[in-house]
Amino acid sequence: MGDTAVTRPEGTEEALPYPVTVDERTPPARRPHAPRRPRLWFEILLIAVSYWTYSLIRNAVPEQKAAALRNARWVWRTEHHLGIAVERAVNHAADSVTWLIVGMNYYYATLHFVITVGVLVWLYRVHPGRYAAARLALFATTGVALLGYYLYPLAPPRLMTGGRFVDTVQVHHTWGSMASGDLKHMSNQYAAMPSMHIGWSLWCGLTIFALTALPWARVLAALYPAATLVVIIATANHFWLDAVGGAACLAFGFAVARAWYGALPHTLPRAARQAAARA
Repeated sequence: MGDTAVTRPEGTEEALPYPVTVDERTPPARRPHAPRRPRLWFEILLIAVSYWTYSLIRNAVPEQKAAALRNARWVWRTEHHLGIAVERAVNHAADSVTWLIVGMNYYYATLHFVITVGVLVWLYRVHPGRYAAARLALFATTGVALLGYYLYPLAPPRLMTGGRFVDTVQVHHTWGSMASGDLKHMSNQYAAMPSMHIGWSLWCGLTIFALTALPWARVLAALYPAATLVVIIATANHFWLDAVGGAACLAFGFAVARAWYGALPHTLPRAARQAAARA
């Protein structure tokens, strides 16, 4: 018997020797990463090293005083044009009430770290499947802020020449800022843009608001970044536009987390195994 010629219509693909699933056709680089259950020792080490690195880089940025003051004047003029330049009025009004401004100084110095660490601990214990994505959003937010400190040195309102702002830490002898008093040589005084007090407080507020069903907790979650905004203005540590910069950094951080895990942190399953199976 002679050989039988088998023809294939043009444009058809050769049959594969085994069925191919959709997941196998998906390029590995495009698949979302699966969240894993966090390990306590690793997370403690990671957070400690990351914050140390952040502080080191932030304070290593050259203190470009002339550029920082020039940028501060530009921001102040821009806010006047926009009709939102009320920082000095808020600063003077708060400074006139001693107990209020002293409380704000300590708020500025402590809650920024205490509440952020507290939310990380809460996520680790109660929402392990969402912890890694939320932590990545926070780290990416902080990382991109370092670019702002380097590319756009900015003096806070209290250091503006002729700005007539009150440095509430020095006046009331509190330790509300690493950039005031005896500690000013340990911190970059011209790293005001963006405001990580706003970036971190928004991260805390949005994370709690999205993941809790308790009404009182959601109210506090919404109030925390709002109160932080008032504090950074009243203590003359930031302009309104610094807060906008902090919010923009947070948006970038959430975008990074979504790109890496394929979903925003609060939409991932609560348990780490379920989150990994979904990814």
